[in-house]
Amino acid sequence: MNNALFPFFIIILLVGLIILISAVFIVDETNQVVITQFGEPIGDPITTPGLKFKVPFIQHVNYFDKRVLEWDGDPNRIPTEDKKYIWIDITARWRIENCLKFLQTVHDENGAHSRLDDIVDGATRNVIAKHTLLEIVRDSNRIVSLEASDEDKIMGRQFAKIPDGSGRDIITREMLQRARPKVKEYGIELIDVRIKRINYDVQVRQKVFDRMISERKRAAELLRAEGEGERAQVNGMREKELQRIRSEAYQQAQILRGKADAEAIKIYADAYSKDPEFYSFLKTLDSYNATLDDKSTLVLTTDSEYFQYIKDISGE
Repeated sequence: MNNALFPFFIIILLVGLIILISAVFIVDETNQVVITQFGEPIGDPITTPGLKFKVPFIQHVNYFDKRVLEWDGDPNRIPTEDKKYIWIDITARWRIENCLKFLQTVHDENGAHSRLDDIVDGATRNVIAKHTLLEIVRDSNRIVSLEASDEDKIMGRQFAKIPDGSGRDIITREMLQRARPKVKEYGIELIDVRIKRINYDVQVRQKVFDRMISERKRAAELLRAEGEGERAQVNGMREKELQRIRSEAYQQAQILRGKADAEAIKIYADAYSKDPEFYSFLKTLDSYNATLDDKSTLVLTTDSEYFQYIKDISGE
């Protein structure tokens, strides 16, 4: 090769390399691409990963994320239906559904966040204004769902109960349903909306805390009363069972005692019928043993039947 042509060859090689590099781009699994020429989109969006080509220098590659993205709004002070002001912080998850429409409307993620600020915050404000503070700060649970008894109603102890079809989960779904159609026109799919934080306004914070404490105390009183009732019922059943056992035991004892007495009387009767005199003698001896000792003094007449056997023993 002519030495004079070598520099031109090197220059042509470098220019060709630069053109080749500018004509090739890579799309990975997490990205989607829209190619623009002089600011105008060219062709359909590229969503499949791999090595791609474009016209060098005059076409530009615009990358957009295909993954689920995060949006966090600023805390807003919003009045509830019962005129209580709260600070509410919302977060959302979204993704770029149509990158061509996304490029044409909001251009990039910063523009998308600006649109989400307006749409999601607006939907949040509208939904919160339709619900009471109790529905927003908590969902149905055993404490607030307790039904007051007749005694509680008479005494004025009414328990707050969240209406059917409400609560925080239902509220966030309503926010999502309101905001989702509006963001579609920007090529955005809104996946989920959640309440990240709720804080009470200074003017109502202490009142809310007092009400929560009072509600817990009322619920505790009701549960305690139910427990006392259960205890009284158990004690009554125990006493009833104890009385039944005692009654059955006494009845059985009386039956056994009656049988024993009958058997003893029968034995005594049999003994008396066999030898009445000997039976009388034994019974008299039993009476002597029961009534006389070395300190007893007994005064009897000579014709006393009680003295008969003593006289016979002495031989007089």
